[in-house]
Amino acid sequence: MVAACAGLVCLLTAAPAAAAPPGFGGPGSYVNPVSRPFADTFADPSIIRGEDGWWYAYGTSDPLREGERTPHYLPISRSRNLSDWTYVGDAFSPATLPKWADTAGGASLWAPDIRRVNGEYRLYYVVTQTTVTPEPNDNAIGVATAPTPAGPWTDSGAPVVGPRHGPGGTGDFKWTFDPAHAVDTDGAEYLVYGSYYGGILITRLDATGTRAVGEPTMIAIDNRFEGGYLVRRGGYWYLFASSADCCAGPTTGYSVYAGRSRSITGPYVDREGVPLNTSRAGGTIVIAPNGNRWVGTGHNAVVTDPAGQDWLVYHAIDRDDPYLDEPYGINERPMLIDRLDWIDGWPTVRGGAWASEDPQPAPGRKVPVKAAPLPRLGPLDPSRSDEFDAGRLRPGWTWVRAPQGELSGGALRWPTQDAELNRENNTASVLLREVPEGDWTAETKLTIDLGTDTVRNYQQAGLIAYAGDDLYTKLVHVAIWNTRQTEFGKEMPYAGRIAYGGTIVGPPADTTWLRLVHRVDRHNGEHELRAATSRDGRTWTYGGVWTLPADADLRVGLISLGGAGATAEFDYFHLHRR
Repeated sequence: MVAACAGLVCLLTAAPAAAAPPGFGGPGSYVNPVSRPFADTFADPSIIRGEDGWWYAYGTSDPLREGERTPHYLPISRSRNLSDWTYVGDAFSPATLPKWADTAGGASLWAPDIRRVNGEYRLYYVVTQTTVTPEPNDNAIGVATAPTPAGPWTDSGAPVVGPRHGPGGTGDFKWTFDPAHAVDTDGAEYLVYGSYYGGILITRLDATGTRAVGEPTMIAIDNRFEGGYLVRRGGYWYLFASSADCCAGPTTGYSVYAGRSRSITGPYVDREGVPLNTSRAGGTIVIAPNGNRWVGTGHNAVVTDPAGQDWLVYHAIDRDDPYLDEPYGINERPMLIDRLDWIDGWPTVRGGAWASEDPQPAPGRKVPVKAAPLPRLGPLDPSRSDEFDAGRLRPGWTWVRAPQGELSGGALRWPTQDAELNRENNTASVLLREVPEGDWTAETKLTIDLGTDTVRNYQQAGLIAYAGDDLYTKLVHVAIWNTRQTEFGKEMPYAGRIAYGGTIVGPPADTTWLRLVHRVDRHNGEHELRAATSRDGRTWTYGGVWTLPADADLRVGLISLGGAGATAEFDYFHLHRR
């Protein structure tokens, strides 16, 4: 790769713009990750089809290959068919980074968003350290323009959205991350941006698209969402947003959720009508880990192929190869694509089957939409269930550590312990019972007085599938800063340490029904556990899947922990055979 650079301009010479416009064609199938031919990691992908007929993809700044160690500043690739990709070059070099990027402070460029507006290509991005303030961590959004998707790229010279100071001291800046541009039906330009610290906001842009104007509006709550992306369809604006930890290696539960609104500025609500900007935030699941090799399925863009089929473009992590180099370093997040279906007005990947790891029909042809089947609840096993309506627990329960709680009023009342079950801190008591061979479902009805909005970190209660203090999955209603979430978490040993991560299911309520659905993978014997939640006991949201090793000696039960101050009431524990 040769790059000829001068000032703020970097002309990429490896992909001549004079190449003849290609037709749309290619192999009959593809296999993820599609970035494999040119990169081991290509996170936060954004895609556009250029006027020359090629598709161009842009990724966040990382080394592209294992062992490379040197970052590429917004690497660019291209494809004739969305399946076969080659490296083009980088939008910037160390010498051509925006002048307002604090290179002495280690500035990098993240999360690009590519658009064509008024005859020019625009590339929006995060600048992680700037010279706008003398403080560290003063991240902001920038934009560069170019006559072709390959460049040369010229930065606008100043932030589109500047650093936003938080309430703390020096270096406390809200996360002005993850830009995404959109044009409303009246031609007005907007920019979506933001992350966990500060929430997702939308702001008007000026006529040049290079400056935010007016007051922004929060459209998705802080401490829950990031990576916002807007799509217009059927009279609605759909907000796609990612949630959970992006980068927890083999336990990364990053997933994509959606809400919709008639207005580009919101309010956005999910399929059940739950807003995305409230403490118990909603969000209809678009994609989540499904039990195959891919975890951390998030930070998406959406493109439409010439046949009219929509595709979700996103990154994911191979749970067997989660790091680019050394463990707990850069997470290896290659680019994937999968068919985006619309069922009853809501987006879901591959009809709800989510990320693919085997050959799929290539872009360029319409595929009939078929909804993935949901788990079926089998008959109740009374011998392994408990209504908690007697004076003591039914036979079969055992405690890890000291017994807790009491039976009262037909429920198990269990104050949240000032104790944890997290990495090296394993002090909480756990109530467990044996499980049958094969497939089963555990369900409980949980009422817990966590309230809303206030900070009560990290009081929680719910179900657990337990193979040890450092090997389990749990489904809990939990207080996370100002939010209340149903987190489906996994903890496991990895590379000499303990890894933990979670994915989010449906919104909780004062009373929330929880399910853990267990099946045995018939190919490798792994335990697959899928989470489901309900706000009324009738309408269920089925979320992601975590796996535990085939030789794990599982038990299932209940937990109530994370800090004193709340009381969990378990109305029953049911175990269903399948």
